[in-house]
Amino acid sequence: MITVKEATTKKLQREFVNYPVKLYKDNPNFVPPLYGDEMKMFKKDYVYNDMCDSVFFNAYDENGKMVGRIQGILQRVANEKIGEKRVRFTRFDSIDDQEVAGALFASIEDWARMKGMDTICGPLGYSDLEREGMLIEGFEYLSTFCEQYNAPYYQKLVEKLGYEKEVDWTESRLTPPDEGAEDLAKMSEFVMKRYNLHYGPAKNVNDFLKKYADGFFELLDKAYNSLYGTVPFTDGMKKMMIDNFKLIVKLKYVAVILDENDKIVCLGICFPCMGEAVRKSKGHLTPLGIIRILHAINHPKQIELGLIAVNQEYMNKGVSTCICSELINMLKNDNLEFAETNLNLENNFAIRNSWKRFNEHQHKRRRSFIKKLTETRDD
Repeated sequence: MITVKEATTKKLQREFVNYPVKLYKDNPNFVPPLYGDEMKMFKKDYVYNDMCDSVFFNAYDENGKMVGRIQGILQRVANEKIGEKRVRFTRFDSIDDQEVAGALFASIEDWARMKGMDTICGPLGYSDLEREGMLIEGFEYLSTFCEQYNAPYYQKLVEKLGYEKEVDWTESRLTPPDEGAEDLAKMSEFVMKRYNLHYGPAKNVNDFLKKYADGFFELLDKAYNSLYGTVPFTDGMKKMMIDNFKLIVKLKYVAVILDENDKIVCLGICFPCMGEAVRKSKGHLTPLGIIRILHAINHPKQIELGLIAVNQEYMNKGVSTCICSELINMLKNDNLEFAETNLNLENNFAIRNSWKRFNEHQHKRRRSFIKKLTETRDD
């Protein structure tokens, strides 16, 4: 007999956040989010509360042992954008037990009906700044800090409950090409001169943010508007991202291209890979954990792609070659092992075609599922 409890108390909320760390304690590829960041979700002034309703459920077996969890999110802005009545599921973790999964999803589906919604989709978070997608290929690879790890049996659990594929993302590891880098650099130089473009200077990360933050948020909103699951940046989201940038961004892994009027036309931001450091500290910022994270930031072995965007007016003018050329330089100059792309929508051919300029190893695939709800539960 599985009992599902809504996580409305501090104790239940801590159990909700800690559960995946316990579930994957012996898995070397699982990287938890930061514990402090996850606990912020339960605060009344959480940054997404002005656009979302959310609910958290824990599942327990007959002995009182926690065996699963799930979160539901009603993202009102996303629903208005696409004209649908959806609830997103996220932070689903469970033992390999269909009864546990069924009890958790039944709770989310009942909550969605109570809210007047008719569709469940996910895994999707509050926005695309969060972890999203269920891993269906690449379980043998270390997760990045930006993305969630899950066991292979999750797909079976959700599909048996009537969930089907809506969209996939792919992830790749990139290394410099064996040949052609010089030709790409020449092409990049030609494009820059032809359209009177130049790289945006900055003294440090704070100076970069002061000069370009407004411009790159405007660019990101326009470039990402049509992509699956995205919502416009609010002031709260911007502040949260800027605060995070100050902690983890290194200026040498940032490239911003400006036109002759100093307007941003292209942006690329990479982060040092922190997955292994965060994994060892189990998501807690202990003194030793902080030292590990700082070392990973200052002496990275790999980098991961955080944000890449191109002004629509320049999409077919070769500007992406400039960012690719800069990424190759980053990899070569710091002797990095590889750059990890994180999630690319399978139908985002513009970005996926860019990776053909590298030695690319597509090693992971993630999926977002969808299910239409009936008016009553199908028990």
